[in-house]
Amino acid sequence: MTAAEFQQISHTIPGDAGIYKYYDEAGTLLYVGKAKSLRKRVSSYFVKNHDNYKTRKLVEHIHHIEFTIVDSEQDAFLLENSLIKQFKPRYNINLKDDKTYPYIVIKHESFPRVFFTRNIIKDGSDYLGPFTSVGRVREILDVIKYNIPLRTCNLNLSEENIRKGKFKVCLEYHLGNCKGPCEGLQTQEDYREGLQQVKNVLKGNLTPVVNLFKEQMLEHVSKMEFEKAEIMRKKIESLEDYSAKSTIVNTRMGNVDVFSIISEGNHAYVNYLRILNGTIADTKTVTLEKQLEESDEEVLAYAIAYLREVFKSINLEIVVPFPLVYPESNVTVTVPKGGDKKKLLELSEKNVNYFKEELYRKKILHLEGKSDMERKQVLYQLQADLELPVLPEHIECFDNSNFQGSYPVAACVVFKNGVASNKDYRHFNIKTVEGINDFASMKEVVFRRYNRLLAEQQPLPQLVIIDGGKGQLGSAMESIRELNLIGSMTVVGLAKNEEEIFFPGDSESIKLPYNSESLKLIRRVRDEVHRFGITFHRQKRSKGTFKNELESIKGIGENTATQLLKTFRSVAKIKLLTQEDLVKEVGAAKAKLIWDHFHKEEA
Repeated sequence: MTAAEFQQISHTIPGDAGIYKYYDEAGTLLYVGKAKSLRKRVSSYFVKNHDNYKTRKLVEHIHHIEFTIVDSEQDAFLLENSLIKQFKPRYNINLKDDKTYPYIVIKHESFPRVFFTRNIIKDGSDYLGPFTSVGRVREILDVIKYNIPLRTCNLNLSEENIRKGKFKVCLEYHLGNCKGPCEGLQTQEDYREGLQQVKNVLKGNLTPVVNLFKEQMLEHVSKMEFEKAEIMRKKIESLEDYSAKSTIVNTRMGNVDVFSIISEGNHAYVNYLRILNGTIADTKTVTLEKQLEESDEEVLAYAIAYLREVFKSINLEIVVPFPLVYPESNVTVTVPKGGDKKKLLELSEKNVNYFKEELYRKKILHLEGKSDMERKQVLYQLQADLELPVLPEHIECFDNSNFQGSYPVAACVVFKNGVASNKDYRHFNIKTVEGINDFASMKEVVFRRYNRLLAEQQPLPQLVIIDGGKGQLGSAMESIRELNLIGSMTVVGLAKNEEEIFFPGDSESIKLPYNSESLKLIRRVRDEVHRFGITFHRQKRSKGTFKNELESIKGIGENTATQLLKTFRSVAKIKLLTQEDLVKEVGAAKAKLIWDHFHKEEA
C-alpha cells in the first residue's frame, strides 16, 4: 500500500482506542499493534520516511488493514498480547522461550497424589507452578514427603474398594511416609488437611505448617509420647532448614513481581523475580527480539504480560526500573527509590546481566572451539560474499557509545583469523567534538587509530567495519582520505539493527544470507564492539568520570542526577518536565533548583 493509496482510506480509520492488523497480499498477518487513537497511530506509518529497514519493509508489504475498537488503551494492550501470542506475526516482538515448564500436580482423585509433571491435563487436577528448575521441584517434593504423609501408589482408592478390603498397606506405611488410606486407616478429612499443608509449602507459606507441627509436638509431649514428639521436632527443623535455603528478602513484604531489562541493538533481555511471602520463589530470564525499534517500555510491558501469565501470577504489585503503563487497574506499578524493593530490583538487574554475559561467553567459546581450517573457510566465504581483494584475516570494527544522549566515547575491536584479539582492543574518549555528533566522533577515532598504526608502522587491517551505516561510513572515509589510505583496506558500513552492508559511494546495500557463516562472523564482531564499548562506558560512569548537566546544578548531587536519568532516560526529557513532576520525583527543594536552572531564561 502506497502513501497515496493510504490517503484514500485514511478518513475511514476510527479515532478510537483499539488494535490494528496489517496483512499482505496473500492475506498473511504481518503485524498487530495497539493504539490510543487508531487513526493517528496507523497514519504515522504512511506519512513519514522510516529510518528502520524492517519498518520500511513492513509498510511496503501492507495490502490491507483491519481494526478492532475497544473501550480503553488497557483493553487494547491485553488484546494485542493475546493476538501476538496466537498468531506470532513476523514483524512483532519475538519472545524466545520454548521451554515446557515443570509443575507439581495435586491429582483429581480420591486421596489425591502429589507428583512432578510437565503435562497439563484438564481433568480437574490442581497444577502448582510453573517452576524454572527441575532440581527445585524435586527438593520441594522431598520436603513434602519427609514432613507430610501422603500416598504415592496409583491404586483406585474408591470408597467401595476400601470398604471391600481390596488393598493392604505397603512399606511406605511402615516407614511412616503414608497413613494407610488404602485400608481405611486415614480419613478423607485428615488427608485434605495434609494437602492444605502441601499447598502452604508450595506457596512458601511455611508458618502455618510449622505452627501445626509445634502444636502436635506439644500434644505428644503432654501425653508422654516422646518418640512421636521427637519426630515432629525433626520435621520442624527440616522445614526451618528448607526456609533458610530460600532467599529471604523481608517476610513483611508479601507478594510482588520484580522485572528488569537490558536492551542492546535488536535484542532485549528481561529478568523476572517472583516473590511469595517475602521469599524469592523463582527467577526467570527471557530473550526478546525487537522488530520495529520498539522502546524499552513497550518490550518490558510485553514481557511482563507474558511472564505473569506463564507463572500464573496474581501478585498485585510489580516492581520495575522505570515508569510504564500496565493494563490491570488493580495492579500497582512501583519504581523504587530505596529500601528492600530497590535491593530486589538491583538483584534482578544482576541476574539479567549475568544471563546476557553468559550468552555472550557461550557464543565466544563456540567460535574459539572451531578448528583453524573451519575459521579459514568462514573468512574465504566472507571474502567471496563481499568481493574483497584479499582474505580478511585482520578485521577491525568501530562503534560510538553515549549515555542518555550524553558523554560520547568510542570503541574499536580487533579480530584476527576469525577470533577476537582482546589485547588489540582500543577505547577512545572523544577529544575534539563538542556535544553529541556521531559522524564527527567517528571521523576522529578512525583518524586517531590509523594515524597511530602508521606512525608505529603496524600492519593495517584488510577489512574495517563501521557500525552505524552510511553517515558514519562517510565520516570514516574522510579520515581514510586524509591519511592517504584509500585502497589500503576495505571499509564498509553496517546499518544498525538491519545487517545491511554499505560500500563507500554505493546507493544500494548488500544483505548477506541470514544464516550464512560470513554474516554470523560479522554479527559476532558487531556484538563484541557493542559489548566492549558499553562496558567501557559503564566503567567510566561508575568511577564518576562523567559529570552531567544535572550535577552541574548547585545542590544536585550524583545520586539525584542518576535517579532522574534512570527514571526519565535523558536530560532532554527532564527539561520538559513540569515543576510538579519534579516535586513528585525529588521533593520540592531540589525540584525548584532543577526547574530554575532549565527555565532561567524564561524568568
